[in-house]
Amino acid sequence: MVRLDGGVFRMGSDEFYPDERPVHEREVAPFLIDRYQVTNAQYAAFVDETGYVTVAERELDPAAFPGADPADLVPGAMVFTPTPGPVDLRNWRNWWRWQPGAYWRRPFGPGSSIDERMSHPVVHVAYEDATAYAEWADARLPTEAEHEYAARGGLDGKRFAWGDDAYPDGAVMANSWLGRFPYDNQGVGDAAPVGSYPPNGYGLFDMTGNAWEWTTDYYTPRHLRLTDRPVDAGKRENLLAAASAQQEFPEIPRRVLKGGSHLCSPDYCLRFRPAARSPQAEDTGMSHIGFRCARDA
Repeated sequence: MVRLDGGVFRMGSDEFYPDERPVHEREVAPFLIDRYQVTNAQYAAFVDETGYVTVAERELDPAAFPGADPADLVPGAMVFTPTPGPVDLRNWRNWWRWQPGAYWRRPFGPGSSIDERMSHPVVHVAYEDATAYAEWADARLPTEAEHEYAARGGLDGKRFAWGDDAYPDGAVMANSWLGRFPYDNQGVGDAAPVGSYPPNGYGLFDMTGNAWEWTTDYYTPRHLRLTDRPVDAGKRENLLAAASAQQEFPEIPRRVLKGGSHLCSPDYCLRFRPAARSPQAEDTGMSHIGFRCARDA
């Protein structure tokens, strides 16, 4: 882990997506955070010692999925699948598929393996799975503010972890999608081994790009500053409820993901930035979601 002294920084961005607004000052206390994303090798050690079974491996309860075909209610996970050509970017179902049998040891489904991917970030981990590992490691998951503070690497207010240019002098500074999304990728096309790209100013690797990372914060469709009054749902729409209502299963809490992933593309999802954030249902891991741990200093 790397120890960060904490302090006050400008959180959020007014340049890109609405949920990153408003830019506001946030203070974080000193804390420690993993230098790298948790790898398959590390997660395997946890599972081997504890016998833990991830959410993607467990049997599904039909009562939790009313109207679903029972034949589809088998353990599995969401796997990214490139399309043969241009598609409607408004419909994520064009490139995501439900893959029975996919989980962290079989990231692309039956027949796939992590044998040659032990230094890659573990993926297909739901919030519960990441939290269980963190507790085993005598740690915790970072808050959204801690993650953003760490990702900025001391460059307060910059667009990216290395400055304002996505590709300074043509250099690729993070593992993101290069080309037309979701069919033409001139980059890695997958998660890369952790530490494959330059560290930020704090010596942290892959704080943006490679794999999205879980945080402990519940998602709201804009930043709630510490000075904001609590939302009165009787007078105006509750922000968290509004965010959940946009999803298929509104009763499942959404947590904030940070950092973007190897699927982030400037022509679709410019989110390999410290301020970027995304809602994710607690019970859903995907092939581009991982995590790292933090600890109080």
